[in-house]
Amino acid sequence: MDNRPVGTRQARELLGVAFGPSVVALGVIAAVVLLQLLIANSDMTGALGAIASMWLGVHLVPISIGGSELGVLPLLPMLAMVWGTARSTARATSPAGSWFVTRWVVASALGGPLLIAALALAVVHDAASVLTQLQTPDALRAFGSVLAVHAAGAVIGVGSRVGRRVLAGSPLPAWLPDAFRAASAGVLALLGLSGVVMVGSMVVHWATMHDLYGITDSIFGQFSLTLLSILYIPNVLVGTAAVAVGSSAHIGLATFSSFTVFGGDIPALPVLAALPTPPLGPIWVALLIVAAASGVALGQQAARHPLPLLPAIGKLVVASAIAALIMAVLGHAGGGRLGNFGDVGVDQATFGPAVFLWFAGIGALTVAMSGGIARRVRAPKPAPEPEEEPGPEDEAEDEAQLELAAESEPEPEPAAGPDPEPEFEPAFEAEPAAEDSDIEDSDIEDPDVGPRAQVEPRDIDPDAFGDPEDHFVVDDLPDDQATPGATTDRAPNRDD
Repeated sequence: MDNRPVGTRQARELLGVAFGPSVVALGVIAAVVLLQLLIANSDMTGALGAIASMWLGVHLVPISIGGSELGVLPLLPMLAMVWGTARSTARATSPAGSWFVTRWVVASALGGPLLIAALALAVVHDAASVLTQLQTPDALRAFGSVLAVHAAGAVIGVGSRVGRRVLAGSPLPAWLPDAFRAASAGVLALLGLSGVVMVGSMVVHWATMHDLYGITDSIFGQFSLTLLSILYIPNVLVGTAAVAVGSSAHIGLATFSSFTVFGGDIPALPVLAALPTPPLGPIWVALLIVAAASGVALGQQAARHPLPLLPAIGKLVVASAIAALIMAVLGHAGGGRLGNFGDVGVDQATFGPAVFLWFAGIGALTVAMSGGIARRVRAPKPAPEPEEEPGPEDEAEDEAQLELAAESEPEPEPAAGPDPEPEFEPAFEAEPAAEDSDIEDSDIEDPDVGPRAQVEPRDIDPDAFGDPEDHFVVDDLPDDQATPGATTDRAPNRDD
């Protein structure tokens, strides 16, 4: 979907988001109601009121008939409505779409059902004037329930498309989607394992279920009971999950938990044959394994992307809190008042905290054992990058730059005046003058000593040694380097 303003094509999509799921629900409800009336050979008086009441009942709006309130409504139609809203909003939302269009999608998902709710309340109020047993539900409760159901679906649908984009531009941690995924895994595991326990209990109590079907002899009546039992399966799953985590479920005075069971009157619904009967056997204590296994599922999902200790704990706590909140909402939605039987539901004071403790405790052990905590590793120092050897192109560029620099530099002007004389270093370094006035014979007699440098004469008596030139010895010097007046013969020793 492009980012232009809402056009003809987008208006068609928004109409589908606004009225699609609700119209489908109305069609299914109308078919069921008309089929019931035809089978019962009844006239169509009050058909519209029944259809409107059932549509409100799908959104968990209590229905009052003959002074008895039916507040325990099936969760399966409500979950189907949430799924339909989420699917329609997700199809109409583009991950890269403008926020203007996204806001219109959410507004359509909420505005259409609210309009239908207003029409349904008007129809029920009009039908109540003909059918005295039918009572108009509370308008505030009706609008609130419809808004909550479709808002949940819109958040799920739109969040699945633009959630990561919203998270990228917010200060929220990056592991938040993983926490939602782990919470979903834990909730699905808890409900799924509770379903296995429920089926097993129904097989064990097969005789009780047969007796519940015996309240009617007609095939259509048994079919209606079966359909009604299917609609109430999620309610029973939530009650079984409450018993599995250590909380309790109740139907009027009858209370069920993992440790004790108090009997009482229950409705004649075949799916309720799964309820345990007193005295409680030790097999029901094994329900705690269901809660532990669900915590393992949540922990394994949370450990998919290892994090340091504190972020890993934060992700696990957030996932456990989300899962506990979902189960608490389902427990509240699946309960209510059931006519003369009294209140039906789970113990809300212990259900949510028990789910959180199981998921957080067992999930933490699973994360630690599954490697969900990443160790801090010191990053190695980056190795110096090897210098690239200059290639032929680089050498050509360097030569071109050197030639250009040589051409741009001015030639130095010759200095005026006579040329300076070159400086030469002496071939031999002068030896320090001897302190004594006498010259040792060893220095004269050593043949390995090369030509000595001239020593500045001091106050030497010329009569003591004769001619000083006789004491200088030159060994095999070439003729052109011979010192004038020097002899090639060895000077006689003065001791001779």
